Amino acid sequence: MRQPKGNSGEDSSGGTSIYNLSGAGGTGVIENETNNTVENKDVKTEPLAEDSQTQAETGADQLEQLRADRDNIKADREELRELLLRRQAEFDNFRKRTERERSDYLQYASMEAVRELLPVLDDFERALKTDAGHADYAKGVEMIYTRMLEGMKKLGLEPIDTTGQTFDPHLHQAIERVPTEDAADGTILGEFQRGYNFKGKLLRPSMVRVAVKP
Repeated sequence: MRQPKGNSGEDSSGGTSIYNLSGAGGTGVIENETNNTVENKDVKTEPLAEDSQTQAETGADQLEQLRADRDNIKADREELRELLLRRQAEFDNFRKRTERERSDYLQYASMEAVRELLPVLDDFERALKTDAGHADYAKGVEMIYTRMLEGMKKLGLEPIDTTGQTFDPHLHQAIERVPTEDAADGTILGEFQRGYNFKGKLLRPSMVRVAVKP
């Protein structure tokens, strides 16, 4: 009995297939030989693991860099904040000092002008102590003196009172020291020239006579 030659053909993968048949209705045995071997089933995972580790390390480095950048930004912000507060405090101090100086200047701007007029007041006081021989003339001089003194007081002039006061080197200048037991040591006995303050500041000390222990 003749056996049929085997039939050959190409399978879908491009390889060569040989079909052998036996028996009349026999069982067919198919042998498939191919030159192309699919190795995708044996995929290597080591390169993927290495890539994942590299990506993780890169992400960690980037996160660390971001944290460092954040800390630097926070430090710069605090430094700028402190600098701003210092500058603001300096500006406030400068503004207050400028306003105070301006106020002092306006307050004491007329101080020197009043100082220059003090000798005129002294002349009026000496004239009032002198017997003019005419009552109307003396009254006229007194009226001028009073008006001038009141006008200067409105500007800030303050006469220093020495009657019965104790000698104060900050307000008085001792021209004469009189040994006496009739008054306590350091008591002002008389005034040679009146002293003045200007808005609380000494303009001219009073020239006085002071009692001392004998």
